[in-house]
Amino acid sequence: MGTLSAPVPEKGRIPATEVTITSAAARVALVGVHGFGTHHLRNLERLQKDGAVALVAVADPNPPADGALPPETAVFGNLDDLLAATPGLDLVIVATPIQTHAPLALTALPYADLYLEKPPVASLADFNRLQDAAAAAGRSVQVGFQSLGSHALKAIEDLLEAGEIGTLLGISATGRWVRDRAYYARSRWAGKRSLDGVDVVDGVATNPLAHAIATALRIAGARTVDDLATVETDLYRANDIESDDTSVIRVRTASGLPVTCALTLCATESVEPYVTLQGSEGTAVFHYTEDRLSVSTAAGERHEVFGRDDLTENLLDHLRHRRQDQHGRAPLISSLADSGAFMRVLEAIRTAEAPALIAGEHLEWVGDGDSAHAVVSGIEDALERATAAHATFSELGLPWARPASGGADMLSLSVQGTGHDGGAATGVHSGATALATLRNGSGVAARLSPRPYLHPVRSLGGVTVTDHLPADHPWHLGAGVALQDVNGTNFWGGKTYTRAAGRYEERPDHGRIVQLSAKTEPGSQGGDSLHQELSWQAPDGSELLRELRTTRAGRVDARTWRLDLATELTAVVDASLGGPGSNGAAGSGYGGFFWRLPACSAASVFTADRQGEAAVHGSASPWLAWTGIFPGGAASLVFAAPAEAPDPWFVRLSGYPGVGSALAWDRPVILAAGESVRRSFTVWIADGTLSPAEAAALADHC
Repeated sequence: MGTLSAPVPEKGRIPATEVTITSAAARVALVGVHGFGTHHLRNLERLQKDGAVALVAVADPNPPADGALPPETAVFGNLDDLLAATPGLDLVIVATPIQTHAPLALTALPYADLYLEKPPVASLADFNRLQDAAAAAGRSVQVGFQSLGSHALKAIEDLLEAGEIGTLLGISATGRWVRDRAYYARSRWAGKRSLDGVDVVDGVATNPLAHAIATALRIAGARTVDDLATVETDLYRANDIESDDTSVIRVRTASGLPVTCALTLCATESVEPYVTLQGSEGTAVFHYTEDRLSVSTAAGERHEVFGRDDLTENLLDHLRHRRQDQHGRAPLISSLADSGAFMRVLEAIRTAEAPALIAGEHLEWVGDGDSAHAVVSGIEDALERATAAHATFSELGLPWARPASGGADMLSLSVQGTGHDGGAATGVHSGATALATLRNGSGVAARLSPRPYLHPVRSLGGVTVTDHLPADHPWHLGAGVALQDVNGTNFWGGKTYTRAAGRYEERPDHGRIVQLSAKTEPGSQGGDSLHQELSWQAPDGSELLRELRTTRAGRVDARTWRLDLATELTAVVDASLGGPGSNGAAGSGYGGFFWRLPACSAASVFTADRQGEAAVHGSASPWLAWTGIFPGGAASLVFAAPAEAPDPWFVRLSGYPGVGSALAWDRPVILAAGESVRRSFTVWIADGTLSPAEAAALADHC
């Protein structure tokens, strides 16, 4: 029981400043005995056996089953009746539907301290009201983010302080769960944004996988509202609900750290969620439901499982020392104030545009009736890409996602005639087929060296033959031009290879290629022509190069079209254009024109006289062909070497699919201010699998 220093006030209210728990058993009331309330019942039963608490009362309009409570526990239909009949409470636990948290918490605070299940409330306004009420009553509030009690969080703090994974570059959270129709049919509020005019916000990020966001924010050091600089949401739903079941939440902390959470309840199978720390020298992965931490660095891997502090016990310990000085008082693990950053995220979700419905052609329903659950096509790959690139589903260009930036940053190249409809985009004239989309790259993360690029590029039959933001190398961006070293600035993305280090290192050297102008116009060969003026800018914004790039599309025959790309790079200052090869990484001479292909099977790469990756890589053949079976079907690409110079080919097939023409294979290109270097390329894109003779015939017409 609680020891009181004054008589019980009217209706059992006890001023918080006059209460100290001094006996072994704290008087506890539980509001909500079903759902997650059953977890609290089990935990309270354990604590009561240990003599730490006495469950004196519960409140629920649906009474618990016989035998679910200790015999001495009183049962009430609502909190008001419970408080009126139960004086001297030390703690009230609220485990009820989200929309009831605010009114129940505000009602309970004058009478007792509070344990409030997550999310604490359904709006930032209610959060502020609750904070004010708790301060006025002198009460402590613990929020039920149980993962924050894991001892692994201290271990993560220690490994970051020790620099075990180097500089922390970003944090991501991945959640892949399965929820069936019965999950959303279990109550009136399930899957609702609001109910009877009251906010609910029961989405994947705010309820079932809220711990993923809360844990990632805690590791990032983001606790209060002001600890976040920006919050972006990209929300979708496959189920017949109001809220989101598949979403990306991307935040940037006040210190500039990106935190990206990619979550779904529409996975193929449920997997334990995890938070990934992306470091310059390694990674750490925290499976928070299992308190399991895996650390991977050049020195090897280690794995450890940790214990966890119970939040109810932590709150009781905190309350026992309320009257002691700060040095003796146990801090709350998950205080209301420390939920501010999470509430900032919830508010962004609450006020965001309604989640977009994922069309049926992108879904598979597994099971029957209420046991059926939706699976979004390719969702596992989408989650992996989103977290690796810190990109939204929209920015990934997924077929079921909203167009990025409303399509305002994109232009399309097309050719006349019938064929695959590449979708609506600017710059497509009547009767044309959109075959290549130009993205200006402005939304690409800084570490990936933002730049314009073509994606998707399609065959006449609709087979996509470019990829962008792949999880293995998220800085690979479709088809375009980039270099890893221009006067020490990385315009390629990812780690930088330097001669001094003799290895790839994470460096704050990423530049960006800014599109100053871009326009399309009809070409003379029945296809569009795209003209761009680009500025290559160092991290400090200074301009190193100015580029003029022209890209043209034209039809060749019923199954083939050609893309011509010409670039002129002019040095604004004296410039050295290089990359890993010119900096000493033998065989890694990538940089210049580069084409990232999608994953494909039955892939073959060959020239007129060479076959296979090992033989073709580094050769200076007049043309190179790639054939394969892509997700959309079989297609072939034939690349013609630039007429200006016999640059070697850079080829990857076994590790990832990519082809480049190396501008600086083993030595840099040196330009004085005002000097230029020019390269021109032709790529034929054909449906089906071309033979060497057919590929050679196309190249002969260059």
